[in-house]
Order: sequence, then C-alpha cells, then structure tokens
Amino acid sequence: MATTAHPDSRSAIRTSKRGRPRKFGRAARSVALTLPLDVIATLERHDSDLARAIVHLAARAGSERAAAREAELSRFGRRAVIVVSPSRTLRRIPGVELVPLPSGRALISLDRSLTAEAFELRLRDALDAGVPETDRAGVRQVVQVLTDARRSGTVKLQTRTLLVLESLRTRR
Repeated sequence: MATTAHPDSRSAIRTSKRGRPRKFGRAARSVALTLPLDVIATLERHDSDLARAIVHLAARAGSERAAAREAELSRFGRRAVIVVSPSRTLRRIPGVELVPLPSGRALISLDRSLTAEAFELRLRDALDAGVPETDRAGVRQVVQVLTDARRSGTVKLQTRTLLVLESLRTRR
C-alpha cells in the first residue's frame, strides 16, 4: 500500500486537525429523521449504525461521488493508504480486490503476485485501452498517487498484508 505522495502534487497529504476524526472522512452534519419501523429494521440489517447504512446505500446509488475525490490518501501517522470510490475498472484488473469501508469507499488490495509497479502499469494500460468515463477520473487519480510516490525521494512505497474475511455462504 502507499504511504504519502510528493508534497508538490495535488494528491499530497494534508496534516489532520486535532480532535475526533470525521466519521465519513468528509464534512457532515447531524440530522433528525423520522422513518418507518420497517425501514429502520432494513437499514439495521445492512449496518447497525443507521447513518453508515444510509451513506453506504446512497453511495451505491451513486449520489456520494459529487462531494469526494474518486481516489485520495487517508493518513495514519507517517503512513497513508489509497481510498477509492469503487469502480468496475478497478474491480476488473487481475490481482486487484477492493476492500469495502463503512463509508462506501474502499481500500485497494493486491494479490501477493502483483507488485505496485505492475498495478500502476495495468492502470495505465486500462486508461490507454479506454476506461468508461465514470471511472476515468478515479483511475487517473490512483495512477497519479502511485507515480508521485514512486518519483518522490521522501516517500517509500510499502506492501503490507491486509486480512480479508470472506463468507463461505452467500447472503439471501
């Protein structure tokens, strides 16, 4: 996974403010809702946190993308990870799996056989072959983060193991 990007680039990490981190990684506000009990039960089956359930369902419907970059860095101390809006293009790249986050976004997980350099090359090849317009900005942003990290003298790109639990049964 990637750490930080070169400070001169658009994808550079901004230092975080003090206090509690944002619940959804972007500006939010509290609202009161009156919902039918059956709708609440449905949302709770999706996620016990009603706000997260609503955000995830809205993201699936595509309304989330207007406010957030398709791909950006999320910082943890001196390290960072690339957080993306899920896209068909990223899902279809061999050796890539998107790991869902409660916000409706995802982390990029690479098979052990796929290096970060090979992943960047596959993304560039996908762009050259013609990525759907809905995915183009996100793929370009991931390529830019990887390129900036690779060229930077102040960033080291590290591969880490991500634990992914996969259900053996399908949901009904």
